[in-house]
Amino acid sequence: MNPKVSIITVCYNSEKTIEDTILSVINQSYTNIEYIVIDGVSTDNTLSIINKYKDKITTIISEKDNGIYDAINKGIRLATGDIIANLNSDDFYIDDNVIADVVATFEKEKTDTLYADLYYVDAVDTNKIIRYWKSKQYKEGLFLKGWMPPHPTFFVKKEVYHKNGSFDLQFKSAADYEIMLRFVHRFKSSIAYLPRVIVKMRVGGVSNANLKNRIKANQEDRRAWEVNGLKPTTFTLILKPLSKLLQFVKK
Repeated sequence: MNPKVSIITVCYNSEKTIEDTILSVINQSYTNIEYIVIDGVSTDNTLSIINKYKDKITTIISEKDNGIYDAINKGIRLATGDIIANLNSDDFYIDDNVIADVVATFEKEKTDTLYADLYYVDAVDTNKIIRYWKSKQYKEGLFLKGWMPPHPTFFVKKEVYHKNGSFDLQFKSAADYEIMLRFVHRFKSSIAYLPRVIVKMRVGGVSNANLKNRIKANQEDRRAWEVNGLKPTTFTLILKPLSKLLQFVKK
């Protein structure tokens, strides 16, 4: 087996970080990769950096979109791979064997989805670890306890998107949470854990930028359950942000 892996990067005015992202994909030891880059008509140097590597990028699109999740959905529709991943332009794979390890785990576990561990790193010094998102083996019901896997490490078979839908554009910051809740908790897609760090993510996410954004994100988290006809426990949406505090001490 040599499944094709489609990796989607969406970007907008990402000249400071996009090259790290691209290099981390095109330097992978696993060769059957389809790389799709969706740009939202950047006005800085992003496109010229992307075009430096156009011979190693399968598809490059630069056009207006309705936000990051709309752009990701565009990439999903274009993807022809057996497995799909999203790697945003602030993120990069930690080494050249990530995709090889992901594919090996998919084949070993015969799974529909997969996740791993993640480092949040300083925006400038990416060797400086700020948070360590160490996941754990999934067990039925973990979402009720505030658990979720780190979305940049989440790989999904394309057939799961075909069966259960893509990103819900009503969400501004929690569409990644909603889609994982939908796939794994609601529709019971099989899921495997690769117990190692595979992504470095620069700090500065929108949902965690300040208290106001965190409150909005929590409201979106609650709506993610509602749109799926699911009911969280009294403590689910309290435990979800609290669980992140441990990531600062697990370095």
